[in-house]
Amino acid sequence: MWRFPFINTWGMKHGRMEKSIRFAKRKKSGVKMKASNVYIWLVGLMVVWGLNVVALKILVQSFDPIAMTSMRILTAGSGVLLILAFMKKWRMPTLREFVVITGIGLFNVVGHHYFLSIGLTMTSAVNAGLILGLIPILTAIAAMIFLRARLTPLKLIGIIIGFAGVALVVMAGSQGAFQIAAGDLFIFMAGLTQAISFVLIKKTSTSMSIVLLTGWMMMIGSVILMGISFATEPGGFFSLLQGEGYQYALFFSSAIFATCIGHMIYNNSIRLIGPSESAVFTNLNLLFSVAGAAILLNEDVYIEQLLGFLFIVAGVVSGSGAIDHWIRSRKTRKIKLQEKDYQTEKHRHYS
Repeated sequence: MWRFPFINTWGMKHGRMEKSIRFAKRKKSGVKMKASNVYIWLVGLMVVWGLNVVALKILVQSFDPIAMTSMRILTAGSGVLLILAFMKKWRMPTLREFVVITGIGLFNVVGHHYFLSIGLTMTSAVNAGLILGLIPILTAIAAMIFLRARLTPLKLIGIIIGFAGVALVVMAGSQGAFQIAAGDLFIFMAGLTQAISFVLIKKTSTSMSIVLLTGWMMMIGSVILMGISFATEPGGFFSLLQGEGYQYALFFSSAIFATCIGHMIYNNSIRLIGPSESAVFTNLNLLFSVAGAAILLNEDVYIEQLLGFLFIVAGVVSGSGAIDHWIRSRKTRKIKLQEKDYQTEKHRHYS
């Protein structure tokens, strides 16, 4: 008599347990699907960013570079803030946040885009794409200096290999001869200023989300770039009124897809899979920028640039800490499996 309620109760509990297990499996598979979606978005983003170098090369040859860049960043920043306003995540920065945003924006927006736009007028899109591929390594170096990040042997090897690759690219120059073009130095400075800004963002404490911070940096940075254009490019903004249809299409595509939506996707990817794995995807950016410049702009690709590409890819994978992260993840998984086996064996022994 007493066993039947017990059996029914156990059956009810067992049924709930099965439902919980099925729910957990669905939840777990959902996380995996979400991660796979991030990888798909990142691959697509690297295609857009790689081709964006080609688009910028055309734009800086069609308009005054700083005036065009300031309006492009202003358009992108407005897009970010509009999207956040629609999501009800928009707010004005406080006075302290305004100072922080301006300070970081001097590197992330003003410095990076000023050097990039000027550099592209003096070097090839192939060289620009390859040199910008060094950004993960430059970020790792900046993190060691400002954040006291640990320098591992693999990081050191990757940094040396990466810089060797850039040396090959720079020496190849825009004409295939062994020369150092001034534009290559400007592109390197563009990568360096952006790497420093990434470290400053991590070092600075603010209650703002990274996307909101990015939007306001674009807005403030674009205003500063406008001032630089007024001082250095007389009539620079009038050049923006003299373009053709395809040039305006490239302008808005670069501003909205590559800069506005692109940065929002990349920041979200870092949050989901971490900076090390995200940095590895920048190698695809190199590939698509070189391929795009060769196919769409008919730029020559020389053996030194191809060798530099291989060196930079190897350097980014090692120097950014991606291999160290992979090794640590494997060790952590191995320890967890050993602990699980030990607990299972212990339970079996005492039962």
